[in-house]
Amino acid sequence: MKIAISTESTLDIPKELQKEFDISVIPFTVILGDRSGLDGDITPLEIFDYVDKTGILPKTSAVNEYQYDKYFTKLLKNYDAVIHISLSSEISSSCMNAINAASILKNVYVIDSKSLSTGIALLAIYARKLADQGLEVEEIVERVNKRVPYVQASFVINSLNYLYKGGRCSGLARFAALLFRIKPQIIVKDGKMAPYNKYRGRNEQTVEQYCKDTLEEFNNPDLSIAFVTHSHATPEMVEVAKKALKECGFKAIYETTAQATITSHCGPKTLGILYINDGGEK
Repeated sequence: MKIAISTESTLDIPKELQKEFDISVIPFTVILGDRSGLDGDITPLEIFDYVDKTGILPKTSAVNEYQYDKYFTKLLKNYDAVIHISLSSEISSSCMNAINAASILKNVYVIDSKSLSTGIALLAIYARKLADQGLEVEEIVERVNKRVPYVQASFVINSLNYLYKGGRCSGLARFAALLFRIKPQIIVKDGKMAPYNKYRGRNEQTVEQYCKDTLEEFNNPDLSIAFVTHSHATPEMVEVAKKALKECGFKAIYETTAQATITSHCGPKTLGILYINDGGEK
């Protein structure tokens, strides 16, 4: 059986990796004032420039049911089945839209990742590996769903400005962060973004302590793959994160830049390490 592994553009991996792992992607829409474009066509640097000039966050639009129906129908012309791994249903309506579209089609399976960014990519890559091994579609869906709760997806935010503009933190919290130069960690828990630790110091020091704390707390990783995903962090910040993952023993470490949808919510110089914390496939 030929199985398509599918996600949305919020998986935050470049086209080269999408091609390498044979992952089909449907993009969100990003709206900058009177201009709109697809996530991937509009870049994070354009997001930063727009916010700097207007003081307003761009809007993002989830994939709707009609778009999913057309997309899934097209995939089914070339594949026997589709496994679609969606952005967390607690974050976006996209997941439910995909479920509704799939309900009137045959052989389309939707998995709620309960995650975002390369947390989704980790599940999609795992699904592709299972499909390439020749497993039946139902078994792949079952195995991927079992790993969903173990996806460690977190980031350290360089500035609260974007979260504040998006209504995700209070003015008081933003003021305190600016006053004390606090850089919060955001973690995805039960499909929702939630504040976790707080850090102070230079960017590299913050990333080093964040990685140390994360790897110590979520200390049962699948060492086969990890991501360093960031919104145009400095090369020094990225190298600190890569070093931490290498010292932990990860075999494949991919650096990716968050695309426009994720960037529009977190702002510049946000960085996260993401991996599956279940000790690896049994």
